[in-house]
Amino acid sequence: MVQNSTQQRNLFDTERRFRLLVEGVVDYAIYMLDPDGIITNWNAGARRIKGYEADEVIGRHFGMFYLPEDREAGLPARSIATAREKGKFEAEGWRLRKDGTKFLASVVIDAIYEDGKLIGFAKITRDITERNEAAEALKESERHFRLLINGVTDYALYMLDPNGIVTNWNAGGQRIKGYLPEEIIGQHFSRFYSPADQAAGRPARALRLALENGRYDEEGWRVRKDGTFFWASVVIDPIRDDEGKLLGFAKITRDISERREAQLNLEKIQRQLAESQKLDALGQLTGGVAHDFNNLLMVITGHLHMLKKIAGNDAKSLRAIQAIETATQRGASLTRQLLTFARRQNVNPQSIDLRDSIHSVREVLNTGLGSAVQLRIDLDDGLWPVMVDPAELETALVNLIINARDAMPGGGSVSVRANNIHLDDGARKGDHVAIEVKDTGMGIPPDIVAKVFDPFFTTKPIGKGTGLGLSQVHGFAHQAGGTVAVASELGKGTTFTICLPRGKRRAELPEDEVHSAGNGTVLLVEDNPDVATASTGLLEQLGYSVRWVPDAEAALKELDRDGIDLVVTDIVMPGKIDGLGLARAIQQKHPGLPILLATGYSEAAQNARTDFSILRKPYQLHELSRALSELSR
Repeated sequence: MVQNSTQQRNLFDTERRFRLLVEGVVDYAIYMLDPDGIITNWNAGARRIKGYEADEVIGRHFGMFYLPEDREAGLPARSIATAREKGKFEAEGWRLRKDGTKFLASVVIDAIYEDGKLIGFAKITRDITERNEAAEALKESERHFRLLINGVTDYALYMLDPNGIVTNWNAGGQRIKGYLPEEIIGQHFSRFYSPADQAAGRPARALRLALENGRYDEEGWRVRKDGTFFWASVVIDPIRDDEGKLLGFAKITRDISERREAQLNLEKIQRQLAESQKLDALGQLTGGVAHDFNNLLMVITGHLHMLKKIAGNDAKSLRAIQAIETATQRGASLTRQLLTFARRQNVNPQSIDLRDSIHSVREVLNTGLGSAVQLRIDLDDGLWPVMVDPAELETALVNLIINARDAMPGGGSVSVRANNIHLDDGARKGDHVAIEVKDTGMGIPPDIVAKVFDPFFTTKPIGKGTGLGLSQVHGFAHQAGGTVAVASELGKGTTFTICLPRGKRRAELPEDEVHSAGNGTVLLVEDNPDVATASTGLLEQLGYSVRWVPDAEAALKELDRDGIDLVVTDIVMPGKIDGLGLARAIQQKHPGLPILLATGYSEAAQNARTDFSILRKPYQLHELSRALSELSR
């Protein structure tokens, strides 16, 4: 009896110690399942790994730890079926914690029998996520090594020893940098850097940063065996053994010159688009302002002749009227220049005298140069006339003067010279007038001279130029049938020479001479009543009878009444039909009826240049007289 009692106590102590052992294990989840897979106990390791307290899981099926797709596939049932049939089940797979996160588990399920009868299963689970990540990292390292030895050609993959000496070389290194293995192994990797980078200590700095940060990556210029440069993407990783000892560095280099060039081109296009949009917005704003401003000037100029009649011979009144007339003409000139700068001025070629044209903008040129730069103008006597748009010529001269000023930040001189020449160079033959703009500035580097006329090309800082100045000069010269050339020497200055074909001198009446008086009835189409009143006064002074209507619809109705000898219409008008549309409708219904378009500014005028005569506002009596006389020829 005493012996049996001692045996029972020893058995009890053994079981108690075993339970304490199992329950105290924290690195393994150890728990029991009944034959149906219901959890019957729970240890500390299970609580740590899976996050559940014992009362949260005991009595529930162990399938709760599986992913939903594994449960749907019947994996829990198959695992205990295998343990029942074979006595044991082992596997690795993803399991779920209480908080919903996944971990990679190593699972062992053993079938437990008592007296030959299955009483349940012992389940042991271990979290091997970290071990798996380490294995994956090893596999990734091995993959990189395989790529290296299998001869990747798009990347230069090679090893450096701790001092930066190349210890191996792949086909990519040979293709990108041009060295054979026997030429580069044993050499220091700094030879891939430019002399300037070597002198600055960039190779040593790269290895130091790789050690300090665990990785170093950058983009920059590198040198091939033949001395040419390429834009490289570089990654340097320190390589250590299991004990942390530095073995060397893994270096990956890729030639991304094409990608960089594409990126630079994209950025250039984006800058060009931004400049173009800015200029277009400026043009739209300027055009709208010019139209309204020219209408105001039209009201003033339209009444000047009436004021002259009222003033009679009063000298004081006539001087005041002359001052108003001069100010009006300067205002019209200013508006025209604004439109030209904004690229909204239609090209209007005329036979002009260069001496008069250049001297007329001398004040503008002097203002643009500032006090530190001296302007000299030397124009030969007897200069031939040229057929150009006066506004475009003025803009070209201003652009060249401004560029010359910017090339002389410390001051200097600019000379504008014009003379007659004869060209016989094959492409351009015949008589020309050469306009030379020469500065004493810093000059243009030889590698840039060929690009100066490219649209949007500029050497000025961002925000200091659009890059359109010299392209306007180039466009103006060629549009006029001429050429433009540049000659420059560093430190000695730059000379731009525009050659324009000789034109025919047009015999003109004095500017203020009025042609023979008109007769007949004019239909005046103008939406601005003040402008209409001024224009009516001018037409009546020329001897015409005037009917005024405010829009195109009213004009078409008035024409049906007959008795109209010619039509003078503004282009910009409210309503469905503008002046150009009206003119075309009149051509269809009343062919042969003379039509004169008037405008202070309109893009539509560009489309009408070859179809209709256009008179620019503000116009004076002699200009209106001349336009009507030419219309009746």
